[in-house]
This record gives sequence, structure tokens and C-alpha cells, in this order.
Amino acid sequence: MRQVALIDYGSGNLRSAEKALVRAASGAAEILVTHDPEAVSRADAVVLPGVGAFAACMKGLTERTGVIEAMTEAVRGRGAPFLGICVGMQLLAARGHEFGVTEGLGWIDGDVRKITPDDPGLKVPHMGWNAPELTRNHPVLAGLDGVAAVYFTHSFAMFPKDETDVAAYVDHGGRFPAAVARDNLVGVQFHPEKSQGPGLRLLADFLEWRP
Repeated sequence: MRQVALIDYGSGNLRSAEKALVRAASGAAEILVTHDPEAVSRADAVVLPGVGAFAACMKGLTERTGVIEAMTEAVRGRGAPFLGICVGMQLLAARGHEFGVTEGLGWIDGDVRKITPDDPGLKVPHMGWNAPELTRNHPVLAGLDGVAAVYFTHSFAMFPKDETDVAAYVDHGGRFPAAVARDNLVGVQFHPEKSQGPGLRLLADFLEWRP
């Protein structure tokens, strides 16, 4: 049975992500909540959740000794599929501009910046249901095509240097990336674990993905 490492580094959405992944797996994969480097390095797939500030999340991840190295070995070395959720997606970037500048994983070059809606009536944080606009076909994101809305809650967004890394946009007083994808990496700014049917479909498609 395939083993999926759900990285435990103190993220607030860890348990809800675990429950959604277990449901999406339907017994076909083992969802292992872990910060054990050995387990992470040999995992068949890796999921990085995240809520809160970029700097705090990166600090929490860094403080789990050996986890970043193990993730790098599994994902960058062996090509294991990777899914980043919300701040877990943002940590893929080179830098986060929140409470100063914090270095990210740098797996996708780009910056995480605060969103600034053109319409002053639109609030930040961006919280609620919005429709993603796919920019290209991707097996993990296929279930989002034509979907009315998924659930967002965030104040910052990831802006890749190379726009071809953007797989979907969302509009909240201006367009910003709702999903990124490159090689065996996928990240979503929204929360699939809170997005009901479309979110479960995305997680199931990720678990079946063989990049």
C-alpha cells in the first residue's frame, strides 16, 4: 500500500487535512502524520499543510530536525508527488514577505506577497468561496474545471517568477494564483479539506497521481 507522509510541524489544519485525505484515500493509501525524517524520506507522496504566517510556518518546519532534508530527498531526489496546501503551497516559494523577508524552500522561484484588492470594499483576509480559473490541464486539478467555488482563507499569495508555473487563478479585486504546478509539485492556495466535494476529488486525484 502506498504511504503518504502528511508533514506534522504544528500547522493548524493538520487534523482536518488528515481526515480529508483518509476519506479521499478510501483505504487505498496509508496517511501517515509524521515529522520523522526517515518516514518522510521513504514516503510515496508528501503533503505539506499550513495556515498562519509564512515566517512562523517556515520556522516550525525548520525546527523539525531533518524534515526539510527528508522532504527534499523524497520529492526532489526520488520524484515523489508533492501537494502543498495554503501556506504549504506558499512555502514552495523562494521568499515570503510577511513580517520581514523569510526564505522559503525555493522549489518554485517566486515571492509570497500580501494581496491588495483594487476594490476597497473587498476585505483582506480573503475568506470565503471563490471559483478557480484553470490555465492549463493538470491531472490533480482536473476536477476543478467548471467548479463553482472552493474555500479560501488567506491574506498573502504566491507569485511565481515564471507564470507558466501557475495552474489556476482566482479573482478577489484582482487575479492572483490559486494553484501552482511544476513537474511532481502541486500547490493550492485554497483549502481542499474545507471545499467539500471538489476538495475531496482533488485529494483523491492527487493520491492517484503518478507524475
